[in-house]
Amino acid sequence: MPRAKPSTSTKKASGTIRVGIGGWVYAPWRDNFYPKGLVHRRELEYASRQVTAIEINGTFYGAQKPPTYARWRDETPVGFVFSAKAPARITMARDLSKTGGAIADFLGGLATLGTKLGPVVWQFEQQKKIDRDRFAAFLDLLPPVAGGVKLRHVLDVRDPEFVDAGYVRMARSHGFATVFTDSKEHASFADLTAGFVYARLMRSRAELGHGYTPRELGAWARRARAWAEGEDLDELPHLDAPQPFAGARDVFVFFIASAKERNPAAAIALLARLGAR
Repeated sequence: MPRAKPSTSTKKASGTIRVGIGGWVYAPWRDNFYPKGLVHRRELEYASRQVTAIEINGTFYGAQKPPTYARWRDETPVGFVFSAKAPARITMARDLSKTGGAIADFLGGLATLGTKLGPVVWQFEQQKKIDRDRFAAFLDLLPPVAGGVKLRHVLDVRDPEFVDAGYVRMARSHGFATVFTDSKEHASFADLTAGFVYARLMRSRAELGHGYTPRELGAWARRARAWAEGEDLDELPHLDAPQPFAGARDVFVFFIASAKERNPAAAIALLARLGAR
C-alpha cells in the first residue's frame, strides 16, 4: 500500500503538516476510496497509508478499552497519528469542574496509542450553555501528560454566546488550541492559541471529484504551509488580534462532514499539493 508521508517545508523552519479524515468506517468509501474487495478489518490499515492522520469520532460516544487502542496503534505506520474526540459524557456534564476522574480515566486509556496519539479534542455541543468559571476550572483539570505521553489539547466550543475574544485568551493562557472550523454551521475563527494548529474543513461538495476545486485546494496548501512556518493568517476571521510570529507549528488539517464521500480524495489531493505523495 502506498504511504503518504508527513509534509514539511524546506524554505524555513516549519512544523509538520498532517492531513486526514474523520473516522475510517463509512460505507460509501468502499465504492470510491477502499480497493474493491478489501475486508473491513483492514480499512484502518489502508486508510492510514493514504492520509497522515485520522480523527477518531467514536470516542465521542464512548471511550474504548486499551486493547482496542493498542490494535489501532499497531495497524498504522510510523509517523501516522490519531486525534481523538473526548467522550460527550465529559464535555456535556452538568458541572465541568467535577469531571477530573472521568478525564483521567479517558486519557489513561487513550495513552495506549503512545506516539500515535495526536491532539485530544474536547467538543462542546451548541446546546451546552457554558458557565465561564466552571469552564476555567475544567481547563485546569486537563493534564499535560497521561501515561507518559505528552498531550495536546484542542477546544471546540459551539455555544455562540461563549465564543468570543475572552474564550480565545483563556485557551491561549493554557496553551490549548481552538478549532478553526471552515463551516457555515459553526463559529469560524482562526486565532492561534497553541504551538500547533487544528483545522476542520467542512465545505466539500459531492459534485467535485476531490470535494474542492483545484484553486481551493491550492489556497489550503498555502495556508497550511504558512501556519507551519509560524504565520497567523489575517485573511481568515479572528476573534482577537492576530498573534506575532512565534516559531514553527505543527498543523493538523481534517476534511470532515459535508460531502463526506469526497473527503478522502480531498485529503489525498491536498497531501499531493504539499508534496507528501
